[in-house]
Amino acid sequence: QVQQVESGGRLVQAGGSLRLSCTASGRTFSIYAMGWFRQAPGKGREFVASISRSGIITNYSDSVKGRFTISRNNANNTLTLQMNSLKPEDTAVYYCAAVDDALYSAPQISGRYEYWGQGTQVTVSS
Repeated sequence: QVQQVESGGRLVQAGGSLRLSCTASGRTFSIYAMGWFRQAPGKGREFVASISRSGIITNYSDSVKGRFTISRNNANNTLTLQMNSLKPEDTAVYYCAAVDDALYSAPQISGRYEYWGQGTQVTVSS
């Protein structure tokens, strides 16, 4: 089993940038496809971005495509989400998720993911 801890969330002005990190421990990080999801107050959990085990395949939601970049470093067990040109609608709790049975894909459905972190709050002011 893997355990994840997210960090990097804070208050930022619209147009600014943030870099979220997810540090994993437990089983070998490279066997997991990873994803970022977010949940705004009163809304359901929303897919943001995902990355395959090797990092070759990435997927993004239409709302963040071109502004956010997901990456991973399997050597130091870290997943990163670089967020640029932030908008107030990006305000949410951001979660890091892991799944170990996605061999050559980067799932976009939250139900596919087995392991979740506690989340980090991102607030974008207008």
